[in-house]
Amino acid sequence: MTNNRDRVAVLMGGWTSEAAVSRVSASFCAQAARNVGWDAIEIEVDRDIATKLKDLDPGRAFNALHGQIGEDGNIQGLLNIMNIPYTHSGLTASAIAMDKLLAKSLLSGAGILVPPTIPLIEDSHVYPEDHTGAHVIKPRNDGSSFGVVIVPENTKQPPSRSTWLPGSQLICEPYISGKELTVSVLDGTALCVTEITSEREFYDFDAKYAVGASTHTLPAKIPQPVSLKACLWAEKAYRQLGCRGVIRADYRWDDRNDQLFMLEVNTQPGMTATSLVPEQANYVGMSSEELVNHLLEVAQCDD
Repeated sequence: MTNNRDRVAVLMGGWTSEAAVSRVSASFCAQAARNVGWDAIEIEVDRDIATKLKDLDPGRAFNALHGQIGEDGNIQGLLNIMNIPYTHSGLTASAIAMDKLLAKSLLSGAGILVPPTIPLIEDSHVYPEDHTGAHVIKPRNDGSSFGVVIVPENTKQPPSRSTWLPGSQLICEPYISGKELTVSVLDGTALCVTEITSEREFYDFDAKYAVGASTHTLPAKIPQPVSLKACLWAEKAYRQLGCRGVIRADYRWDDRNDQLFMLEVNTQPGMTATSLVPEQANYVGMSSEELVNHLLEVAQCDD
């Protein structure tokens, strides 16, 4: 098909747990794209997305999907086949980053400290095989803190297996107390370090996307060596996983023991009015319009 270079399919929605916030990201990014001259059209992703894209004939796609389908390599594979250049990371990097166990293995191999994985026992309830301290149980493949359960130390009532979807793979890690930090990386270069504080126990979905639910301090008021390490590790993770465009690396810094742990890499970070990536871009002098325009300009398919 003959692509219209300035027509952009802004992909949003889908049928996963993050469909609603994806639509918010899409609205934000589509408007930013239109503000700088792109013919941006929001497209709801469903099982007929290939037909929709063929009919629209876009010159490129802005991937505003979050979580499964949009972040795990599925939509990237389709766009590769249809030869529609797209924003953010390609198929392999997306699939690896979404698989928390695989990503941890590769990050650890690159010298990045990640939380250890604790074997789980699953029957009617879910609990660690050999761990009595506070711990975190979460899906192996999901994003935006969906399905994350923090279990206090010496709990007498472990979470029910029905807390998660049947058949979903779960992983467990020790709970790391300390400060919540995040670093955005654009084209391989870290932007800055943000500290996130919230009245919630951790930076969950509502804390991420509800206005006023969290406070962002940037640059984070932390020792310079910690800030430098967070930026260097984020850039290293970007290269190790083979990412493109923009990502966000999330951390916990155990300030009592001065240990920094990378929790995960998000290849499709939130792009809403309350999101961290546009905020960090703005801090280094790049407006939301400039950020979206740049991501569209460098959009590509996998080689």
